[in-house]
Amino acid sequence: MKRLKYFGLAALVLVLSSVLIYSVDREEVHLGSSMYVPADVSFSDEKAPLEVYDVKERFERELLINANLHSSTILIIKRANRAFPVIEPILKEYNVPDDFKYLAVIESSLTNAVSSAGARGFWQFMEGTAKESGMEVTPTVDERYHLVKSTHAACKYLLKAKEKFGSWTLAAASYNAGMAGISNQMESQKVTSYYDLLLNEETSRYVFRILALKQIMQNPQNFGFAVNKDDLYELLPTKKVEVDSTINDLADFAKTQGINYKILKLHNPWLRDKKLPNPSKKLYVIEIPTAGY
Repeated sequence: MKRLKYFGLAALVLVLSSVLIYSVDREEVHLGSSMYVPADVSFSDEKAPLEVYDVKERFERELLINANLHSSTILIIKRANRAFPVIEPILKEYNVPDDFKYLAVIESSLTNAVSSAGARGFWQFMEGTAKESGMEVTPTVDERYHLVKSTHAACKYLLKAKEKFGSWTLAAASYNAGMAGISNQMESQKVTSYYDLLLNEETSRYVFRILALKQIMQNPQNFGFAVNKDDLYELLPTKKVEVDSTINDLADFAKTQGINYKILKLHNPWLRDKKLPNPSKKLYVIEIPTAGY
């Protein structure tokens, strides 16, 4: 009888817990539907027409999804404190709108990601495109992992796309679908705005994901993200060491700089091997952290 009594009590607790959790989840969704959606949003000073019903719905979808990806979004906010100070001045140098830093966010979550198709780095360049953009891609050096150089390459692409389309929003969409892909769809559908195009799901969601992350990262407190300044990841100070000869063992080289191999590779992820062959005497700049370790 005691066993039955305990079983019944446990079952009651389980049912009540399920009801409570379900109620909380429903309440969060209800609050989100009114709290998460601003009245106006824009990308690079180009306003999104939220008065069009499907545009508002697509934007709200990405806002709700990303606002509820708590661990992922918190990590992105923390990483941005380290990555944005590198990206922002390069965008400014090319007169590319600051909003494009959020394109890097949705491409890679501000990590040196590798896609299933083989795209790599913060800006997710394919090997062929990277080489066309002037980046070195070899088994020992892959500049797609070099944040500064890949950001320069991304800016050059975006300027060409803006010149072609006359719109930063379409330029952003073309970063996902390609300039030819966007041009072909605009021609066949006889429209001139990204928001009027019927596209594949990935490209259809692409700009809305940028808009959503922009809203969340600019106003994290409005979406329930309270990250203390002290918890943000730091951009550590470094010194630059120029090298124009072969390094046969990067672990030995790291020791001569007062660090270890792990730290060397963390700060220079474009070094893809344990050595750096350099028969052509090319000048490489290696960053050595001067604090944080």
